[in-house]
Amino acid sequence: MTILRFGRAAACLGVLALFAAGPARAQSDYPNRPVRIVSDSAAGSANDVTLRILAERLSAMWGQQVLTLNHPGAGGGISATVASSAPPDGYTLYMPAASVFLALPGAPGVAANLPAELPRDFVPIGFATLQPMFIGMSHTLGISTLPELIALAKDRPGQISYAATGRGRLTHLTMELLQSRAGIKLQLVPYTGGPAQAMNDVITGRVGLVIDGYASLAGVLQGGSIKGLAVAAPDRLPGFESLPTVAETLPGFIAGGWQVIVAPVGTSDAIVRKVGADLRKVFAEPEVKAKYATLGAFVRPMSPAEVTAFTQSEQKTWRPVLEQVAQQSK
Repeated sequence: MTILRFGRAAACLGVLALFAAGPARAQSDYPNRPVRIVSDSAAGSANDVTLRILAERLSAMWGQQVLTLNHPGAGGGISATVASSAPPDGYTLYMPAASVFLALPGAPGVAANLPAELPRDFVPIGFATLQPMFIGMSHTLGISTLPELIALAKDRPGQISYAATGRGRLTHLTMELLQSRAGIKLQLVPYTGGPAQAMNDVITGRVGLVIDGYASLAGVLQGGSIKGLAVAAPDRLPGFESLPTVAETLPGFIAGGWQVIVAPVGTSDAIVRKVGADLRKVFAEPEVKAKYATLGAFVRPMSPAEVTAFTQSEQKTWRPVLEQVAQQSK
């Protein structure tokens, strides 16, 4: 009887071991099928361009196709719903823009599921890129510098318009902060379909200004269709030495878009570590760094804990601006 009981126990342990080994094997050979990365940004936007560079390199590294899925709309609320409702198996990741974390809860036009909070709503994995905001302008304005724009806006309050990627997005918030610091009033024209939709209006002068990451504006800036006005970086950027910073006119003014990589709640620590390690490898590649630099984007490796701390710090920085925007809309 003793031997029989022992045999049955051993058999049970063997079955349990098989069940336990299943997830372990599934994680050890991750990924063994295509991976989706959800984005809240429109195709062709600065965030979309940087995501596609990353997806291409991860596809090569993993030997599996990494698909980019664009779900713009509702200030990021649509993409957040798609990403958070996906199975937490590592095959759906989320790379949202900063605005998904910077929305003001309950403000008009803000989706009910925003802002996203880490680690409550998603599992943090790593940081992608920081993209200082570039301000471009139509040649029809007849000015060349930010001080000239400020002077013109003071003479024509509310008459100079600017294109941004939507209300409550970081492009909008950056210009609200600029108006507050400079003591001017501009007119927001939101283009939720992405920057390409706004370019003709800026080129023809129907809209005076546009703000976005450099990746979105590179073609028209390099081609001379619009003029670079300033960049909201701490110092003049390598490769853009002739472009003044906003801080040269408004000391301390810094603003940039950023992206983090997160996963649905419940994603295993093993997959989070695997993806995080591979992200660091990709972002350390000189070729990848160079590609991002030409787009005005810069990598900043972070641990999951650092990603959470960073997003919380950004929320504190932009909350006063968000509250000001909410008051203006009442």
